[in-house]
Amino acid sequence: MIKFIGFYDYTVILTYLSLISSVFGITQAIHGDYKTAIFCLAFSGICDAFDGRVARTKKNRTEDEKNFGIQLDSLCDVICFGVFPALICYLLGVRGSLGLILVFFYCLCAVIRLAFFNVLEAKRQKEEGGSNKVYRGLPVTSISILLPLAFWLQFIMSDFTFIVLLHMLLFVAGFLFILDFPLKKPDLKQLLIMIGLVAVTVGIIMAFTRFRIPDYRDRSNPILEEIIEEIYEPETP
Repeated sequence: MIKFIGFYDYTVILTYLSLISSVFGITQAIHGDYKTAIFCLAFSGICDAFDGRVARTKKNRTEDEKNFGIQLDSLCDVICFGVFPALICYLLGVRGSLGLILVFFYCLCAVIRLAFFNVLEAKRQKEEGGSNKVYRGLPVTSISILLPLAFWLQFIMSDFTFIVLLHMLLFVAGFLFILDFPLKKPDLKQLLIMIGLVAVTVGIIMAFTRFRIPDYRDRSNPILEEIIEEIYEPETP
């Protein structure tokens, strides 16, 4: 009889869907279809928002199943909300030395947070069980809300300002991932409101935005180029 490692039931379906969505989004971002990529990021965020609630509906989960779910969720989150959004920002112009530093910083902070979460959550499950009511720091899933909202702001700012915003987003989000502060978990009503907000935002992006991804071979950083141009460009009489 053939046996497989791991656990396969309805409690992990949303986590797997989140990963599949993000991997597909990565392929689309590489090919320049950022609208689909943003949609995939938002969809992954929705799946992640409900996977824990779905898992807790199974009352007879073993300790191994609970621990597997914790590890699986964080491993998928590394790709969905760590690598994936960083890649989108890189493709959109967060490049050069400054851009790469911010991409590295963001991914590193996401991994640190998720590893720390695994340690605390495994311990809390043994002692308390149930759902945690408070986050410590900003959850990595929040990037699935922040990045689409940043794209929406593209309508009221220049391309250069938009790329500056992406630089700032990576830094601020990464910093808040590892900053230890209490953040209350949203209840179901608040969660549905946030999902509705993201759905409207993504719908506007899909329907109206015309932003184009720079040539993938261009490794320059437009922010640094703009600053250098301002410094060294001779004044016209």
